[in-house]
Order: sequence, then structure tokens, then C-alpha cells
Amino acid sequence: MGGTSSYLLGSALLALLSSTANAFYLPGAAPHNYVRRDPVNVYVNALTPMLAGSDNSKLKSLINYDYYNPQFHFCTPSGGAQSQPESLGSILFGDRIFTSPYDIKMLEANATCQTLCTAEIPGEDAKFINERIREDYALNWLVDGLPAAEMKKDMKTGDLFFDMGFNLGNDDDDITYLNNHYEIVLRYHEPSPGVYRVVGVLVWPSSRGGSQEDESRPNCDVEVPKLGLSENEINNIRYTYRVTWDESDTPWATRWDNYLHIFDPRIHWFSLINSIVIVVFLCVMVAMILWRTVSRDISRYNAIDLSEDVQEDWGWKLVHGEVFRAPRYPMVLSVMVGNGAQLCAMCAVTLVFALLGFLSPSNRGSLATVMMVCWTLFGGIGGYYSSRVYASLGGVDNRKNAFLTATILPTLVFMVIFLLNFFLLVAGSSGAVPFSTMLLIVVLWFGISAPLSSIGSYIGSRQGGVSHPVRVNQIPRQIPPAPRHLRPWVSALLAGILPFGAAFVELYFVMSSLFASRAYYAFGFLALTAGVVALTTGTVTILFTYFNLCAEEYRWHWRAFLTGGGSAFWILAYGLFYWLSRLSLDSLSSVTLYLGYLFLICLFDFLVTGTIGFLASYWAVRRLYSAIRVD
Repeated sequence: MGGTSSYLLGSALLALLSSTANAFYLPGAAPHNYVRRDPVNVYVNALTPMLAGSDNSKLKSLINYDYYNPQFHFCTPSGGAQSQPESLGSILFGDRIFTSPYDIKMLEANATCQTLCTAEIPGEDAKFINERIREDYALNWLVDGLPAAEMKKDMKTGDLFFDMGFNLGNDDDDITYLNNHYEIVLRYHEPSPGVYRVVGVLVWPSSRGGSQEDESRPNCDVEVPKLGLSENEINNIRYTYRVTWDESDTPWATRWDNYLHIFDPRIHWFSLINSIVIVVFLCVMVAMILWRTVSRDISRYNAIDLSEDVQEDWGWKLVHGEVFRAPRYPMVLSVMVGNGAQLCAMCAVTLVFALLGFLSPSNRGSLATVMMVCWTLFGGIGGYYSSRVYASLGGVDNRKNAFLTATILPTLVFMVIFLLNFFLLVAGSSGAVPFSTMLLIVVLWFGISAPLSSIGSYIGSRQGGVSHPVRVNQIPRQIPPAPRHLRPWVSALLAGILPFGAAFVELYFVMSSLFASRAYYAFGFLALTAGVVALTTGTVTILFTYFNLCAEEYRWHWRAFLTGGGSAFWILAYGLFYWLSRLSLDSLSSVTLYLGYLFLICLFDFLVTGTIGFLASYWAVRRLYSAIRVD
């Protein structure tokens, strides 16, 4: 009965999200069978900046533009373009999918050049298009759930792969040319006689000048000069295309393999092996400290001997009466731990879904959608951990703790997203999140996540704080000066090197996927790297906490969180390095967008790794002081 209720509740939630977010569209979930002369629809998506072909190329913008932006003057279907249903994550990532005027039928008009339409582009709009060409903008089409791509060759491995998107134009020799002709190659597979499936979409754009008059039978093979747009007069443009059908042996189930190309997989393996070596080294070091040093200390402390020499305390036992003293600002610390625990659960479950294959690339935006839903449903975890940590630190204002845990992080993130959305609107970008979607996010966070967080806080407060093995002295002990390497910010930077070093290679590919529209689907590497980072963060934080206690520094709570989250400062530094080395952003909107997204990435990493470090240190300290006999 309970399973049926949970199933009905989940179904109701998905139905609510579907109706509010204009339905969760899952293209490619099942093969679409065509017969001869069936229409094959071409859908157009937003124009996005892309990295040019050279290794030293830089991304020049972060602004997406609607395909039917009036300044582009692209051909529109009769009756107007119709918007297509998209998932919540697809909308958040800037997808804006519309119908197109391309008239394509299965296995019809093979290799026939056709005119799409003619357009007049004023000089002012020509300047706008030329600027987008210089910024290496790409067109993005969708056919049967597959993105249109250009075939390219990996120079390191020699493998052919499909690079999603194709150029709006080119600026060779410092002169911009608009691509107004498209060679479309549709690969199809015939699983049974008379039944066809699309398994690949390739587009080769080209610039064709000369006469731009509307012709019923244009010739696409004659040599003509390239088409440049004048910024001082009206330009007449004729758009043409030619469809070629190419039979392929690739079955429908593996049609995405050509798109999901992993550049030099040896780099991923090297990074993973390097990370595993680091975490094994740290685990061995921590085990040696806990097994040899700590065990020897515990045996010495617990030795039954009346000699005063043995009874004299030293090292970490000196602070046994202070180690569980409540830190400053326990409310803030507990709220951060609660939100970090919620983010940890969200990341773990999302990676599990990705590893099991539920986040297919054909389900556009599914990754972001699952992350949003998991964050919403795991509000109870955040409330539970926050309230228990708060009670363990001696807090008594449970209502305030529950309220801040449920609202402070969503409010901060919403303010940042709202600010970035404002810059997108000013820039005229299609990536600006619609008001209805923003309202849906508010409903998810404050209508579902906040009540669940309150329930978790109530359960956690009923269970109370974690019991401590030793009592706290009434009078605080004086703290001697700490060594330089154990100062909070120094230890955070030193400890953050190891988790960052375990993940920086995968971080490059993730950053390229987020900002450079590169497909990333190495979730196996990502999951293993995330596990290594979690183990590294926990072990290195326990290590620094032990060093602090040996130095008679008992204020370990905030230090453990800061030490665990030290990798966020290195991610910030790497983000700035990535900006200098891989980006060339000229507009204020693009710079603001990049810095805003980088801030959110660093904030989430700080909360996740800080929470891991704090909880690991809390566990180690309790185990350490529960093993000694204290009078």
C-alpha cells in the first residue's frame, strides 16, 4: 500500500511539473519509424557561440539568440513558426525550439537543389549578422531528436565524429561571409523492408553569392563567389538547400555514438588513476595516524598507573574538555551543513540516474530537470541534518533554524539568477528564462522543498543532538599560537589542492560543456572522480583536524568546514584562468554571465565539500575522544 501511495505521489508531481512547464518532452525515447514520402520535420533551436576549429581558439560570447530573431531574417514557415514543448531543464539551458519551413520527405527529392526563400537584410541588421559571424555563432537544428552536425576528424586519434551545430558564416581573410546554402545529408537505417529510421544528420553550410533572384530550379553546383553582407545598403539573400539520403548500417540504438565523442580518453584515464593514487595515499596516511599514533596515545592515556608522569596529559587529550564547546555562529554553520547535505544527495542521485542511462542525450535538458526535482524532493534531508547539527552545537531556536535552512540558499540563488536573467534580457538573448518558468522554480523551492525541509527539521529536532563522549569545561582553555600552516585560510588553501588536483581534468571538460556547448557524456569518469574527491576531502580534513587538536586548537568546527571547502577557492582560480585562456568576452553581459555562473559553481562546491569535511571530522573527533578514559 505504501509503495502504491509513493507511486501515485510521484506520478502526481510529474503531472504537475509537466502541465506547468509545458510538458516534459522526451524526444528519442522510442524510435520513430518512417515510410517513403513521410514528412521528416526539421526543428530549429537557438543560435549559440561555438569554439572554432583550431586548438587555440577562444569562445567570444555567452549570449544565445532566438533563431527567429528579426535581425537574422531567416526563412519562416507559412502560418508562422510554432514553438515546441520543452522540459524544464531544456528551458533553463536556453533551448528555444521552433518549426521550420524545410520541406523534406523520406527518400524524396534526393540531391535536388531547392530554394527555401529570399530575404531582404537592411544594412543595420547586416552589421548585427556580421558581428555574430565574427563571434563564431552556430546554427542548431534538430531532426528526429538528433542535432544537425558537421563531420570532423579527431587529429589525435584519427576518429571521425559529429560536432553538433554548424557555422552561421565564416570570417576567413578578415572578411565575413554569410552561409546561405545548406548541404543536408540524412543518414537512415532500414531495420525491416519499407521501414526507415533516421540515424544521423549532417549539414555542410556554404556561402554562395552571385545572382540572388528567386529561381524555381536553382543550380547549386555552379562556381560562384562567396556572399558578403554590405552594412551600408539593403542586401538581397536567397537561401537554398539540398537533401541527400545516405543509407547507413548504424542501428537506431547506437546512433548517438558518433555525437558523444570523448576527446583523447587517455586523459580521462590518467586523471582518474592520478586521483585514485592521491586518495589511496591519503587514506593510508590517515589510517597510519589513527592506528599507530592515536592507538598508542589511547593506550598510554588508559594505562592504569599511579605514576604522575603517566597521568600528565599532552597532545590532543589536553583539549578534551574544550573540543565539543559550541563554536561561534552555530546557526550559520548548521544551515550551511544542511544545505550542503541536500546538495550532496542531489548530486549522488543525479549521477546514479546518469550511470543507469536515464539521462539520455536525446532527452534534452534531462540532467538539469533531474537535478531540480532531486533538489526539491531532498529538502527533508537538508532540514534534518541542519536541525541535528544545530542541536548538537547547543542551539535552541529550532524554528529560526528550520526557516533559514529552507529559504536562505534558494533566495540567494534566485537573486543571482534573476540578476543574470536581467542582463540576458538587456542583451536580447533567447537564454533569458521566461517568467512562467521562474514562477515554476519559485513554486518548486518554496512550495515543495520548503515544507519538506520543515518536516525534516521537525524530525531532526525531535531526535535531538548527537551525544558527546566527554563533558565541556565551564571555563574555556587558553589557546597557544598556532603554526602558520594551521591558520584557517592557509590550511584551507593547502587542503584544497588535493581534491582539486583529483578533479581538475574533468573540470575542464565540464566547463567546456557548460560554456562552449560541447557535449559531455563521460558520466562514468565523472562519478568515479566525484567519489575520489569526496574521499580525498574527508581524509584530508580529518588529517588537518587532528593536527589542530595536537596543537591545542579546539575550535575545529568552522576550520573543518573551511578546510573541506578549500577546493572551491582553487576552482575559482581555475575559472579565472579558464576565462583568460579559453574565453575572449568583450560584452559586459557575457562577462557578468560567466562570473555569475562561476560564483554559483564555487558556492555549491564549497557547501558540498565543506559539509563532507565537517561531517567526516565530527565523526573522527567523536570516535577519537570516545576511546579514552577521562576522569
